[in-house]
Amino acid sequence: MRLHKLALTAFGPFGATQEIDFDALSSAGIFLLHGPTGAGKTSVLDAVCYGLYAAVPGARQSPGTSLRSDHAPAGLPTEVRLELTVGGRRLEVTRRPAQPRPKKRGGGFTTEKAQSWLREYDPEHGWKALSRSHQEIGEEIGGLIGMSRDQFCQVVLLPQGDFARFLRADAEARGKLLGRLFDTRRFAAVEERLAELRRAAEARVRTGDEQILALAQRIDQAAGPAADEVALPEQRPGEPGLAEEVLRWAAVARVGARERLDIARCVLAGAEDRNAAARHSLEAERELARLQQRYEETRRRSAGLEDRRAERDRCHEQLARARKADLVAPALDLRDEAERAHRTAVAARERSRAGLPPELAEAGFEQLAGTERGLRAELGALDAARRAERRSREIDAERTGLERHSRSDDELIQETTDWLAGWDATHRRFRERVETAQDAATRAEQLAGRLDPARRRLEAARRRDALGVREETAAVALTEARERAVDAHETWLALREQRLRGIAAELAGRLADGVACTVCGSPEHPEPARAEAGHVDRATEEAALAAHQRAERARADAESELGVLRERLASARTEAEDPGDGSGATDRAPASVAGLQEAVDRLTREHADAHRLAAGTHAAREALAAAEREHLGRLDDRQQAERRAAARTSQREALDREQGALEAELVRARGACASVAEHAGLLERRAGLLADAAEALRAEESAAERLKEADGRLADAAFRAGFATPQEAAAKLLGDTAQRELQHRIDAWQTEAATVADRLAEEDARAAAGRPAATPAAAQETYDRSAKVLRDSAAAHAAAQERGAELGRLSRRAEEEVRALGPLRQEYERVARLAGLTAGTSADNERRMRLEAYVLAARLEQVAAAATARLQRMSAGRYTLVHSDERSGGRRAGLGLHVVDSWTGRERDTATLSGGETFFASLALALGLADVVTDEAGGVRLDTLFIDEGFGSLDDQTLDEVLDVLDSLRERDRSVGIVSHVADLRRRIPAQLEVVKERHGSAVVHRVAGTGRLSG
Repeated sequence: MRLHKLALTAFGPFGATQEIDFDALSSAGIFLLHGPTGAGKTSVLDAVCYGLYAAVPGARQSPGTSLRSDHAPAGLPTEVRLELTVGGRRLEVTRRPAQPRPKKRGGGFTTEKAQSWLREYDPEHGWKALSRSHQEIGEEIGGLIGMSRDQFCQVVLLPQGDFARFLRADAEARGKLLGRLFDTRRFAAVEERLAELRRAAEARVRTGDEQILALAQRIDQAAGPAADEVALPEQRPGEPGLAEEVLRWAAVARVGARERLDIARCVLAGAEDRNAAARHSLEAERELARLQQRYEETRRRSAGLEDRRAERDRCHEQLARARKADLVAPALDLRDEAERAHRTAVAARERSRAGLPPELAEAGFEQLAGTERGLRAELGALDAARRAERRSREIDAERTGLERHSRSDDELIQETTDWLAGWDATHRRFRERVETAQDAATRAEQLAGRLDPARRRLEAARRRDALGVREETAAVALTEARERAVDAHETWLALREQRLRGIAAELAGRLADGVACTVCGSPEHPEPARAEAGHVDRATEEAALAAHQRAERARADAESELGVLRERLASARTEAEDPGDGSGATDRAPASVAGLQEAVDRLTREHADAHRLAAGTHAAREALAAAEREHLGRLDDRQQAERRAAARTSQREALDREQGALEAELVRARGACASVAEHAGLLERRAGLLADAAEALRAEESAAERLKEADGRLADAAFRAGFATPQEAAAKLLGDTAQRELQHRIDAWQTEAATVADRLAEEDARAAAGRPAATPAAAQETYDRSAKVLRDSAAAHAAAQERGAELGRLSRRAEEEVRALGPLRQEYERVARLAGLTAGTSADNERRMRLEAYVLAARLEQVAAAATARLQRMSAGRYTLVHSDERSGGRRAGLGLHVVDSWTGRERDTATLSGGETFFASLALALGLADVVTDEAGGVRLDTLFIDEGFGSLDDQTLDEVLDVLDSLRERDRSVGIVSHVADLRRRIPAQLEVVKERHGSAVVHRVAGTGRLSG
């Protein structure tokens, strides 16, 4: 994968569009990406990652973080366009995040959804569009690169801090990083799946054993006394041999149950024979007792019939007289009804005459009817007067309403006139309020533009003061380090000189008789040199050399730290003295923190006050508009009220004329009454009394006629039925219920007589009466004893039979459970062995390594081998990274990482490396990991890499070696971008991309070697 061009618009700190030509930068193989802190170096790498994966690396992809630049104008959309070659295809991917944009209609903003475009370059036809789908573009890019976003950020955007921590981390931390890069979740899933299978299989086996034991408990309950012959198995679920022991015990229980069933069958047969004989004897005694009792009862009933014969005759005669009286009953009922109707008519006539005038108290029907008709005619003549009276009341109501509306309109006109009198002052007050809020909004915007630069200057002044103290301390430390380095160098030179002077004595110490001298070649040594006092040996000289080298490294570290501090101090001073108005003037006196703090506080207060006033702009405008609407409404209300007042005057005059005409008509119609209605009500009541009296008189005459006819019919009906008077017939009347009761008594006596005669004629009853008395109680007692014995025998036989059947059924279920449990137990043993092996708990796993740790250990071994090839060049052949399988600190084994020092020949932990050694070791590890992950991703070629900070911890020689290793990447046609603040790298690396921090957003500047010019 090779990057060609990158265009950023309104992204991060870049307010405008910035274009980066990676082809020009990569032509030198290595290029430098530098700039002040906060300028946006990391944002360039974020844009590359966002263009490929629509997300930025790591924690910067938080929900509350916006990718849009605060410096960008509202109409400029945030966009990243990346052109690259991957998988032999040249692609251009453009992405826009979700962002606010001005509404096309009206004010305010609306959120625009995220968008993506993908194009491919065809040499014959140029660029052609491929897709605008987020999902399709993500799948296409991910498939070509072959890496996830985390893997890409780890192997292309090499974060040195992460790998330095990786070097010093324990096995758990290394395992997390390697697992994320190489995606070993599938192996962890295999472990978890096998563990789940083992737990599931173990649960099934335990469940099967529990079911078998439960069946054994039920067999024990079903066996009853037979279970006492052999003890119930006491094994627990999961123990071997449980199933076989339960089956053996169940077989013994079944044998005992069959023996008890045979015994119960013999006892039951004898009890059945004895019970049959007792039942026959009981039935015979009961039949004899029944016949004897029946004969005695028949004789008693015959005597009773003779005693009730006289009563039967009386009932028969009474029933005959009552049936004759029934012939007279209709005439009696008709006469009673006529008498009641006559009494009611007489009472009604007397009540109706009580309300009549004295002159009509004895009047006949015709006189009463004629008087009523005259009153009805007079009442009909009053209808027109009623309508006139009703209209008069309506006119009074309309007058009252007119007066009420008149008063309401007068009050409205007066109130509106008073309000309009003060309208000019009110309107002027609302206008002044709106103008004040608008002026405050303008001032708040101006103060906001001054407040942010003032805060940045204050923060820079604080950093300046703190860095000044640290710079003084670092300068003192550098002086001390230089003095110690000079002293150590002089000490080493002095010891070396002293050793050279006494080198003869050192060589003489190695001479042996008969062995040729390494200097002169003679085997004889007559006068070997003697060591003088204070002789310096080789070990002392090497110790002094090591001290000198340590002092030089300390001096270099102090110089590097002081350089970084001074660069940061200069940047802080420039930013603290820059007034933020674009003038760049720095010739004034340094601004103090207290003065800047006072200015920030003053601006903050002024901005808060202006913002508070400006916040009322909308409310002031709304209040002005509401007041203007009210002014127009009140003008319209007054005009409408005046028109209504004029219309009411003419309406009131018309009502007065109409009511005068109606009043003359009503005076004539009311007469002596207060109103027409009262006069009409009086006439209505009089006519009603007359009508009631006439009707009551006619009803009384008709009732008297009907009563006379009823008396004649009643006398004739009594004579024909054989009664002397109607009163005698009425005395013999009986109701239907009484007649039915008499008939029932007569019928019952006749039925009883026929039944007694039939029973007295039975031969078997007379024969039984001649035999001795029956004894059914004794026979019943004998039968009850035999029945109890039979029930007990049958219950014992049924229990034995049921026990045998239940034992057979439970035994068959136990055998089925045992057969079904066999494959489950075999499966559990197989899965448990595999789960223990992958989890590292099995004895077959010698190193107790989990499957995922084993795979990660193999990957770490590949990474260490790939990193060692570069680490040896960076460390001049001194260091080698090796992988260790040993368990550390009780944690997982197989993820140890050690470094072998060829100078000492010892293997030690990577955490013992110094700062500079840690940097180039982590860099080698990062490059090696990039190679391994690339191969893991399917061999996708990575032609562009970026390396983050860390070069400031290297001395000049080591820096040269590291740059040589990075430069060697060009052999594979790779380009490396270095992100660093180190000033020395600007001299060493000619191809540079500088990020410049400006007031209105950052910008990028290309510096390409060999052109002699700057390109931005």
